[in-house]
Amino acid sequence: MTSGQLVLAFDPPSRKSKTKSPYFQTDILLISHDHENHNGREVLHAPKDGEIFIIDGPGEYEYKGVIVEGIPSFHDNQDGKKSGLNTIYRVELEDIVLLHLGDFGEKELRPETKEKIGNIDILFIPIGGEKVLDPETAAEIANQIEPRIIIPAHYSELPEANKKAALKEFLEEIGARNIKPEEKLTIKKKELPQDETKIVVLEPSI
Repeated sequence: MTSGQLVLAFDPPSRKSKTKSPYFQTDILLISHDHENHNGREVLHAPKDGEIFIIDGPGEYEYKGVIVEGIPSFHDNQDGKKSGLNTIYRVELEDIVLLHLGDFGEKELRPETKEKIGNIDILFIPIGGEKVLDPETAAEIANQIEPRIIIPAHYSELPEANKKAALKEFLEEIGARNIKPEEKLTIKKKELPQDETKIVVLEPSI
C-alpha cells in the first residue's frame, strides 16, 4: 500500500513460507500474527534514510503521519485455543481509515472490538475459511462494520477450484454482481462511495 512516497506492507510471507514474497522497499510493516506465511520481517528492505518501522501487536502507534491502532483478536472461534492470537489493524492516512483484519477467525464481532473499530472507509477481510472467516461469516461481519469499500482477502492460496468457490460465495452473500478483478486500487477521500458499499476484488500479486 502506498501513500505518496510512503509504503506500507501487511503480513508478507517469510523465507520459510511456501509462498514467495514480493521484495520491495517498505517504510511500515504490520504483522497480524507470528506465522511464517505472515511474519516476513526479513523479505522487505528498508528505505535509504532509516529502518522499517515494524508493528507486530496490539497498541497505538504513529509514524510519519500514519496513525495505527492494533486491536487484539483471535485467529479462531475458540478464544485462541486452536490457532492463537491475531491483531486487527486500524490505519489512518490521508484522511482515509483502513481496517486490515489479518487472520481474524472469530465467528462474531465482539462489542468491544466493534467499538474500537469505529467508522471505516476500506476493509480488508479474510474469506478463505478453515482458520479464518468463511465466506458467509465474512459477509455478515463486513455488513456489521459497514465500510465504504470491501476487499476480500486470504483465499488466493487455496486450490484453484476452492479459491473461485470461496470468492463466488462471498460475492453472492454480500450481494455483489459482475465484479471484475483489478490489478490495483487507487483512491482519494473524495472518491469514496457515499451511499453504498463498493466491492473491489484485487488480483493476487503472490
